[in-house]
Amino acid sequence: MADNLQFDLVSPERRLASVEATEVRIPGADGDLTAMANHAPTITTLRPGIMTVVHSGGSDEYVVVGGFAEITATSVSVLAESALPRSEMTQEVFNKMMEDAHAEMQKAKTIENEPGPVDDAARLIADMVAIGTHIGLDPKQSNFG
Repeated sequence: MADNLQFDLVSPERRLASVEATEVRIPGADGDLTAMANHAPTITTLRPGIMTVVHSGGSDEYVVVGGFAEITATSVSVLAESALPRSEMTQEVFNKMMEDAHAEMQKAKTIENEPGPVDDAARLIADMVAIGTHIGLDPKQSNFG
């Protein structure tokens, strides 16, 4: 039988999960990774994406935007800037998240001679579109700009 690790996910609004998991798939800023029991200690920042937690009762998915994950041999602790269960990600919620991402892009464009913030905002928009596409929501990009 596979070893388990403690998984905790919190956002500023609430604690979303605290379960014994067999694996946690994390959308890391430098690439996706899977944490399992006896993982090497790691801290990674999160990019917007779907976090999947596999446990004895099945699996749960969460939409996360920003934050970081601390992985040890026995646990995964995630502090997300924003997170919600995939089941709560409605088209209305997604549209608001896309509006916020596009607002960040417009704000970044006002910074002179600094391509970094614009690149970061463009990456945020691309990640948000990928989330919506993955879970069957319409990014409606033509409505933003």
